[in-house]
Amino acid sequence: MYQDEIVLCGSSAYSRKFYLNEEFGSLPESIREELKIMCVLYTEDIGGTLQLVFDEEGTLSFRTECDEGDLLYDEIGSVLKIKQLQRDKAELLESLEMYFKVFFLGEEYLGEEGP
Repeated sequence: MYQDEIVLCGSSAYSRKFYLNEEFGSLPESIREELKIMCVLYTEDIGGTLQLVFDEEGTLSFRTECDEGDLLYDEIGSVLKIKQLQRDKAELLESLEMYFKVFFLGEEYLGEEGP
């Protein structure tokens, strides 16, 4: 069981790098590429850093930061972009949460029909 949180992936406008946690290397290539594109485009548009993080219950959230004094970081744009990503990528994000809950937290997959 995971305690606290685990980072799925992240991107930095400062180092111009993308990171995918090696524990998620078994994700399909298309999903890994979609995550990379999503994170890199975010940091190119907004600046700073972006991480997708699972909490101990398997909920996936977006975490952003910027260096102190970074005048190019778009704080308002960040909030709007994250809302857009949550809306446009809802199916992907929900699938990733289910994947994490089943394969990392050991929960039973109930499918579309539920209990």
